[in-house]
Amino acid sequence: MALLSVIFGMMLLSFPFGLFVVFNTDIGDDINFEYTLKDLDIFNAIGYLIPNDVEIGDVFIVLWSIYAVLFAMAIFGPDNGFLKVLSLNLSHGQFETKSNYMVTITKWFSILILLSIIIDFIQQGFGITTVPPSIDNNLTQFLYVSLSPIVEEFGFRVVLIGLPLFVFYSHKLSLTYFFKSLWNPYRTLHISDLKRSLALIVLVGVFFGLAHIMTGEPWSEGKFVQASMSGIILGWLYVRYGLITAILVHWATNYFIFSYANFVSQINEITIESSFSHSLINTMEIIFLISGAFSISILLINYFNSKKEQKLKIE
Repeated sequence: MALLSVIFGMMLLSFPFGLFVVFNTDIGDDINFEYTLKDLDIFNAIGYLIPNDVEIGDVFIVLWSIYAVLFAMAIFGPDNGFLKVLSLNLSHGQFETKSNYMVTITKWFSILILLSIIIDFIQQGFGITTVPPSIDNNLTQFLYVSLSPIVEEFGFRVVLIGLPLFVFYSHKLSLTYFFKSLWNPYRTLHISDLKRSLALIVLVGVFFGLAHIMTGEPWSEGKFVQASMSGIILGWLYVRYGLITAILVHWATNYFIFSYANFVSQINEITIESSFSHSLINTMEIIFLISGAFSISILLINYFNSKKEQKLKIE
């Protein structure tokens, strides 16, 4: 649990780090936070919908504020506060995470990082490399990775998972009930058997993996398995714990990681690629790996203990 507190602290620091990088450094070289959004290539198709005076800094502040609000909500909900859950787990020797979003987020983020590194290690053994899209500008890249958790979680999780589950499990027609169902399917729709939803989660997760290697500025084929695994985890988190957990775990893999990488890059005057080999980033990675291994161990222990309890009840 102490490692989760450390990860939480690092996540919290990423908020000022991100602001510093965007508004107080030359991360974008000839492009800065005053650059108009409609002039960016990614928005060419919808450029006519964007007002002329909307700048990169404006969009970044909006995104930053949304994540800050979600982060605050995660600290205090849905049932107990982050610190209270940590203290209860430490005092009782348990690993209960369901009553607080932030504990769930930090736990599953570290698991996702661990599994991603394992997949990459195995694939490299077979000569399969994972090559990211080419980077034209570090500032625009930071903007895109900050935007994608909201866009992709709405498209892949809310639309492709939330809407079908609402059709399958809803028992009444109400606008409030509809939005609550999309926000937290398991709690609102009272899904009794998550196994029935697993096929949909896996299918959308695989589609999420394919999207990374086939659309936009694609990754190399080596990203498919890694992205599919991430998509399945994010889908599970969305259904079981709600949209806030899926968005913030996705945010952690994007904004959180890149805020530190860009901060290290700017402070030490090195490239963004070199920053991922910096001692600070390496230390963070070790913390994620240890936390991920611990979290998986606890999940397995809890799973087998629940199976034993069910067996004893039957007997």
